[in-house]
Amino acid sequence: MTRHEPQTTSEAADGSVRRALLGVHSSKTGRIWCQRSGDERLALAISQRLGVPEIIGRILAGRSVPLEIAETYLDPTLRAALPDPSHLLDMDKAVERIVRAVRDREKVAVFGDYDVDGATASALMHRFLRALGLEVEVYIPDRQKEGYGPGIPAMLALASRGATLVITVDCGVSAFEPLAKAAEIGLDVIVCDHHEAQSGLPEACAVVNPKRLDETTDHTCLAAVGVAFLMAIGVNRALREANWYRDNGRDAPDLMSYLDLVALGTVCDMVPLVGVNRALVRQGLKVLAAGTNTGLQALMEVSKVRDIPGPFHLGFILGPRINAGGRVGEAGMGPALLACDDPVQALEMARHMEAWNSARKEIETEVLDQALEMAAAIPEDAPVIFVAGQGWHSGVVGIVASRLKERYFRPVCVVALEGGVGKGSGRSVKGIDLGRAVISASEAGLLEAGGGHAMAAGFTVMEPRLDAFRAFLEERILAQMAGAEDSGARVLEIDGVLDVRGACPDFTGQVERAGPYGVGNPEPVFAVANARVSRVDIVGMGHIRCFFSGAAGGSLKGMAFRSADSELGHALLNARGRTVHVAGILRPDTWGGRNGTQLLIEDLSWAD
Repeated sequence: MTRHEPQTTSEAADGSVRRALLGVHSSKTGRIWCQRSGDERLALAISQRLGVPEIIGRILAGRSVPLEIAETYLDPTLRAALPDPSHLLDMDKAVERIVRAVRDREKVAVFGDYDVDGATASALMHRFLRALGLEVEVYIPDRQKEGYGPGIPAMLALASRGATLVITVDCGVSAFEPLAKAAEIGLDVIVCDHHEAQSGLPEACAVVNPKRLDETTDHTCLAAVGVAFLMAIGVNRALREANWYRDNGRDAPDLMSYLDLVALGTVCDMVPLVGVNRALVRQGLKVLAAGTNTGLQALMEVSKVRDIPGPFHLGFILGPRINAGGRVGEAGMGPALLACDDPVQALEMARHMEAWNSARKEIETEVLDQALEMAAAIPEDAPVIFVAGQGWHSGVVGIVASRLKERYFRPVCVVALEGGVGKGSGRSVKGIDLGRAVISASEAGLLEAGGGHAMAAGFTVMEPRLDAFRAFLEERILAQMAGAEDSGARVLEIDGVLDVRGACPDFTGQVERAGPYGVGNPEPVFAVANARVSRVDIVGMGHIRCFFSGAAGGSLKGMAFRSADSELGHALLNARGRTVHVAGILRPDTWGGRNGTQLLIEDLSWAD
């Protein structure tokens, strides 16, 4: 159970006075520990009205969930949350064009992106159109040779192979020249995207994107795979209304069976898990657990996922392996695996991805070490960590940017330079819309290409413009910081304080009820007070494993991933025999058939 602790006050980085839980106003990561803000009366009302444990009420109140929607928040359903596809601009145009392709038996090409969102959206469209009897070609560009999004050579190649309709997924909204060329040669294109749009739109039969500047939808946080799912629903409905299934002796595809793909892409693309996204992920996890997708089952087998899958497995185990194909292997294998129904072929592809993921880790470690050395020389007051390196593999810059963001709590851009061209990726923090800043730089002529969303962006920049681009980003981010509330980057928000005995499976199970957790619904962080470190060692690739015991009994395992060379890691390695306050995320520990709990360690402070 949670318990009340004495609090002291400390001055935060913005000059305000914050109450420090357990007296921790400068932890081993330099943060003040604060109780997550939330209306205590709201927490109590949620607990009483819904008949749920107090901690559930506190978690929801800490995320500003109103009392009137608390029930649907805890139990999100597609029936209540899923919008009518037709409310999106151009959706009806897209549906009409796809229905015509179905009726005329046209060859359709699906042009996707090489990340997980693009792979899942491509596989979903492939499965759906294939079930309608169409010949479908999936085209995923080579990250190194072609870069992001449609290119003119790809459009010409698809047309030459007989495609009459191209559906771009997770890309296309900024592909002005390639789509103009497609129109010139008579190739119809439907854009199905979710990235920030510019003031103009590319030439296409339809541009379906909840982030169009003229769009009025409330569902701006959909991942591309979510938009593709709505498009499939729209086409399916139109075919039903036209009696196409009856007239052609076909059963309608089971769209609900695609929800595991939707959940995977939604979690891995770091879009907020609020609103319809909560329902898509919650229901998608049920489909994934049922094991209907042959490719995903093969991937779970080779990656040794034995537990009931949750957002953690999607984001940190399955997703990286799908990504590895696009980063260091074959970009098209991810969508091919996710659309595969042959168990033997699926297992072979999954093994390839496992090998590529191992190779990706080695490349990532080399680039990360160099990037960390450069980042250490950047002034502490710089608004963005911006590093670039000759010969870096462009396939890992996004992961390295994520690692640096975790270390420095600031927006990060990492650029791989090769032959005078820089291919970069950025990751942002709460309150800073990096995607909008990158799009503005592109519109200002500083980039060859660029786009993204609030938390992540990608770009291509010529090396001579690198410094100008960096200065532009710094100016835009500083302006955003000046106009935004304190992002809390130097504050660790704590949802509750436990002792070691309280961090038990029953408590962890209660906390899981408020999931799925992710961006927009952060996983609860708990402080475990007065825990004695009985054992600590390094395992795997720089991970630290700890075992804690409590004065009132109980034991708890903790893991601090990729931390051996950090301040937190050094403190843990020197903590054996000491009593500490340790903060992190509680997860079930079912390794080896046990029914336990482990703490994913985020921070540490000496209890004495």
